[in-house]
Amino acid sequence: MNDDVIATAGALIKLCTERKLTIATAESCTGGLVAGALTDIAGSSAVVDRGFVTYSNNAKQQMLGVPVATLKKYGAVSRQTAEAMARGALTKAKVDLAVAITGIAGPGGGSPDKPVGLVHFAAASRDGTSMHAAMRYGDIGRTEVRHKSVLQALRMLMELAEAKTTAKPRKPAKPASAKGRKKP
Repeated sequence: MNDDVIATAGALIKLCTERKLTIATAESCTGGLVAGALTDIAGSSAVVDRGFVTYSNNAKQQMLGVPVATLKKYGAVSRQTAEAMARGALTKAKVDLAVAITGIAGPGGGSPDKPVGLVHFAAASRDGTSMHAAMRYGDIGRTEVRHKSVLQALRMLMELAEAKTTAKPRKPAKPASAKGRKKP
């Protein structure tokens, strides 16, 4: 694992531990590398609940509940599928944050519409916040596409974790005691 992945994963684990946030990953082209990067960090068991490796469309449907219609209409490598994967991970794992990755790492498998190096990401939180990113890394090699994808996924989780913590509701203050007051 590269230093940037280690540093980002470590910062994410630290932040989520402090704020008591849990994470699940839903991965296709990265094959579990995001979950692996997180669990390489000591103390990650307080944060990481599980990782879904859903390489096939069948796995996306069975494990995450991605609708068949979504896969048929948009394909496995699409914003819609990534978002369905993230929602599915939140639902199945009952965690605070989830990230999903689906793409074409190469060297083959690309098309003019969906070239090698195209990766869709979705991150979502239990409170309904979500985000999407589509990265076109190009044909830079399978290992490099996957490495850049891991880093992007960790950064999206970090952004959600930072936003989630500032939006936590506070308990209302207790009313002042009526003791010692004179009745009118």
